[in-house]
Amino acid sequence: MVTTAQAAPAPAMQSATRLTFGDDHTLFVADWKGARIYALPVTTPAKAAGKPFNLKDVQAPIAKTLGVAPTALRFEDLAVQPGSEVAFVAVTVQGAKGKSSPAIVTIDASGKVQRLDLSKATGSAAITDAPAADATFWRDVPVQTLTVTDMRFYQNKLYVAGLSNRSFASTLRVYDYPFSGAAKATTIEMYHPVHNQIETRAPIRSMTVMTIAGEPTLVAAYTCTPLVLIPLKDLKDGAHIAAKTVGELGWGSAPNGLVSFKQGDTEYALLVNSSRSADLLSAAELGNGAAAPGLNTPIEVPAKPYSGVKALMTPMAATMRVDNLNPEQLLALRRDDATGQVQLVSVLKGAYLRLSDFVNEYDFADYRYPDGDRYRDFHKYARGLEGYPELAR
Repeated sequence: MVTTAQAAPAPAMQSATRLTFGDDHTLFVADWKGARIYALPVTTPAKAAGKPFNLKDVQAPIAKTLGVAPTALRFEDLAVQPGSEVAFVAVTVQGAKGKSSPAIVTIDASGKVQRLDLSKATGSAAITDAPAADATFWRDVPVQTLTVTDMRFYQNKLYVAGLSNRSFASTLRVYDYPFSGAAKATTIEMYHPVHNQIETRAPIRSMTVMTIAGEPTLVAAYTCTPLVLIPLKDLKDGAHIAAKTVGELGWGSAPNGLVSFKQGDTEYALLVNSSRSADLLSAAELGNGAAAPGLNTPIEVPAKPYSGVKALMTPMAATMRVDNLNPEQLLALRRDDATGQVQLVSVLKGAYLRLSDFVNEYDFADYRYPDGDRYRDFHKYARGLEGYPELAR
């Protein structure tokens, strides 16, 4: 449980780009422009709605609620409130003359959108070692936008990945909560098999906390796409550590989200990517990686693009952000290929697809399932879940 933070005045939030929940009534928000982390109290619904998300265009209702054009929205992050099945979406509203402002909205399965009051933060903590304000990538991407690339809360500590102004720029900051002072900062290096080099600058892009080989561990993914393990006990203020690279999952893609969950007795990590299918890894497979020496040799591009732990390809290539909706479903923020509309939709764990994304043999009106067909019951359930109950035959 998160302990309630002491009320304290906080500067106005200037941006909202990364979200994570501590418990069901505490939302953490990263503000790269203001170089701060905020704790925002939120209302807990009486009970979860228990309905799937089938929102094929969330851009329009969000824009209407905020009083702006849909084209003014830049989608930043998604987090599902634990136990509520309510989505929290962070956006940047692009204004005139390059000005922008942050907004966070809640969305339920019915499509109801409400705006959060960002001035209600109960506390905040400064990021004292943010990158320089005048540094850029590709001329117009401020390095400071990567001050926070992901956040996770675990046992009254907030783990924050991103960049710092240190010579080893890739940094993990750990804040005690309630916020009580500066973060403990650990700089990170890792071996990148695609690039065949030790890297200390590029930050972790997505991470989750799992118990691997009996140890609470950060499972973390970098761009292009090495996967590393970092035992939480190794994160000490002022330390510089070498993360163990346990997998190379393919080049030319950026992690868009990493979540962990259980199915039956098995725990999994699911990594969604910007430019290819998602990767599903079991805790047991990650444990095998933790027990091995770690990768230290390059892969052969393009003939042998993978190395280390084995991931199962899952068909979620269009996903921009992902979170757990409930024990059976994921919630995906994604963009439709044909229309460009931003969607917020449920995806079944175990299947990792939506039947209504495709047209195949099963969808013809005169198709009849043979006796004992392995997919018939799944198709019936998924069609109803996706909003097509009349097709659940």
